[in-house]
Amino acid sequence: MDDGPGKINFIPDYFQVPTSVAKSPENRTPSITESETNKHSRSRQHLWTQRTMRAASMLRLFSLRGLPWGLGNGGQEKVELTAAEVESLRSELADMEEREAQLKAQLENIDEILRSSRLSGYLYIRSRWAALPGEPPPIDDTDIDDWLPRFIVLHGACLYLYMLCTDLSPLDSTLLSDIVEVGRLPSFKCEDNEMRYAFFILTRHGLRYECSSSSKIKVDAWLSALQADCKLDCGATAPNGSI
Repeated sequence: MDDGPGKINFIPDYFQVPTSVAKSPENRTPSITESETNKHSRSRQHLWTQRTMRAASMLRLFSLRGLPWGLGNGGQEKVELTAAEVESLRSELADMEEREAQLKAQLENIDEILRSSRLSGYLYIRSRWAALPGEPPPIDDTDIDDWLPRFIVLHGACLYLYMLCTDLSPLDSTLLSDIVEVGRLPSFKCEDNEMRYAFFILTRHGLRYECSSSSKIKVDAWLSALQADCKLDCGATAPNGSI
């Protein structure tokens, strides 16, 4: 038995830390963070470019026709106009201002009519002339569909007829003092099978307005208003040649 010290084999590289493990997590973190930051920055830049392009397309939709839109530096929209295009644009703006003034005048006129008139609204109207003395009676034209929508206004001492409620000037007007007869007409059905209620207005000059509406309440309102203003009997019978 050998009592001397035993022989120990020494391996110098056994306890050496491998090179791949030598780097600590603290040394690896900055490189990972920097890579993620670069990717995030590129993603945001790509998203911003897409939004800019979408905004540019929307601007083209709502822009005036003929304006040359282009993408400038930094993704900014710019418009390049020649002197002729600038002059054309000024002319268009002037036309828009004139149209705006016209619409404003129409709205003010409608507002004044609605506030000051005793009665107003749309009615279907056609006109007929009574036969003069010695002339043959008028031809029966009840089947002729010549009813036209008109905006009627009872204001002051006159009855005004407008083609549209937005018109500034009436097509025709009749003094209430010239109205000699007002009465109902038989109801009838038009081509679309809609029931119409009608009445007539006869003037001293032989002009007769035949008015109709699908609303019986509206017809009754007009008859009552004209009876009160013209001091006439609303229950008068229809004259010859009417419906």
